[in-house]
Amino acid sequence: MGRGRIRWGPVTAVAALPVLLPTWLVVAVVRFSTSDHPLGGGPEEVPCAEAPAFGGAEPPAGAYDTECTVRTWLDTSYYAAFRMPRSGVGDRLTHTYGERPGTSLCSGGGDVCLNLDGAAHPPPAGVGANAVTVDVVHESAGTARVRFSAFTV
Repeated sequence: MGRGRIRWGPVTAVAALPVLLPTWLVVAVVRFSTSDHPLGGGPEEVPCAEAPAFGGAEPPAGAYDTECTVRTWLDTSYYAAFRMPRSGVGDRLTHTYGERPGTSLCSGGGDVCLNLDGAAHPPPAGVGANAVTVDVVHESAGTARVRFSAFTV
């Protein structure tokens, strides 16, 4: 390279930094402050057979008003909500998990619940989830609203 020749590519890149860096910072702050999931991992709809399967269960026959989502970022979290006949909930949980739902430690105002996490009450072996929670609200004499979540920790 001869004397006096300037390589303009690197000079242009360095000169643009004072403009581009603050612009990027403003965009990042606006996105972070206006998004419910600024780092990603927002809920995505999934087939309603996928969410219970992650926690070792199957969707009950006759379930309706279903809503099933997954969130993945650092951990994976499946959520399913549905209505079903109230009379079948307890037997279904006992058949699936070998445990009868209880009334203590229910979150979200549930009437009965089942919490499987940790060494004392782990989810079934071979499933993707490290923990499973089921909250059941008795909406009427014949209907139960079930909220199921299975997630990794």
